[in-house]
Amino acid sequence: MLIQWFPGHMTKAMRKTEEDLKLCDGVIYVMDARAVFACINKKLMGLFKNKPVVYCINKCDMITPQDARKIGEEFKRQGLVYELIDGLSKRDTEKLKLACEKVMKEKIERDKAKGIKRTLRFMVAGIPNTGKSTVINTISGSKRAETGDKAGVTRTNKWIRLGNFDLLDTPGTMPPSFENQTYARHLAYIGAINDDILDIEGLALELIKDLKQIAPTAFMAKYKLESLDKGPLEIFDEVCKKRGFIMRGGESDYTRCAKAIIDDLRKLRIDKICFEVEP
Repeated sequence: MLIQWFPGHMTKAMRKTEEDLKLCDGVIYVMDARAVFACINKKLMGLFKNKPVVYCINKCDMITPQDARKIGEEFKRQGLVYELIDGLSKRDTEKLKLACEKVMKEKIERDKAKGIKRTLRFMVAGIPNTGKSTVINTISGSKRAETGDKAGVTRTNKWIRLGNFDLLDTPGTMPPSFENQTYARHLAYIGAINDDILDIEGLALELIKDLKQIAPTAFMAKYKLESLDKGPLEIFDEVCKKRGFIMRGGESDYTRCAKAIIDDLRKLRIDKICFEVEP
C-alpha cells in the first residue's frame, strides 16, 4: 500500500511559510508524540536552518511516561531544544514559552543592552493535525486559532498577538513525497493524513500487523482475541466477528471494521500506543 498526500494548497502554504519566516525570530515545530520522527518534514526543516527551533512534542498524554522519556533522551542526544507537552495543559505551554525565551536569550540581552524591548515572534509549524492551533489557544487562554480532529483544518497563516509574544499559526504541510512508507503509515494511523485518500481496509490490516508487535496484550484484551498466532487477515476476520461487523451471507464487513479499529486507536480505546521512540 503506497501512501502519498500533497494537495495543491500545501505548495502555496510552503511558499507562504518561506516568505513569512523572514518576519519571525524562531520556530515552534509541533509534533505528535505517537509518531514523533515521522512528523519531521525535511522540506520544512530546510527552510528553518537559519532560525532557532523549539521542538514541541505534543500529545504526550497519549503515550506512556516510559515512551515519553525515551523520546526525550533521543532529542537530548541530538542536542535539540524540546518540550514534551500536553497541548491542553496551561502549565506545559508555559514551559514551551520559556523554551522559546531560552533560545532567544542572547538576542534579548543584546537588545536590552541597547534599550530595545523585544516582542518575540515565533512561527508555529508542522505537519497536519499535530495540535498546532490547540497549543496556540492554550498559550493564549482563548480560542484564537481554528482547531479540528482531522487533517488540514488550518489553511492560511494567521498572527496571534499575545502581548510581548506573537505567534504565527500556519497550515500543516506534508513533504512532497514520502521516502519512508513506514513513517507515512504511522501518520495515517494517527490522522495526520486525510482519511479520504487512504485505502482504509489496507491501512487497518497494516495496523493489525503493527499492534501484534508493539501492543499484543492490549490488542488482544480490547477485542477479546484468544490468540495472535495467526495471519493478519484471520485476525481481521475475528475482530469483525467479535464486533458484529458481518454482512448478509456471513462475510466480514472489512470497511466498517477498519474504520472502527483505527478510531479505537486514535481515541485511546486500545491503549496508549507509541509507534516510534527513536528514528
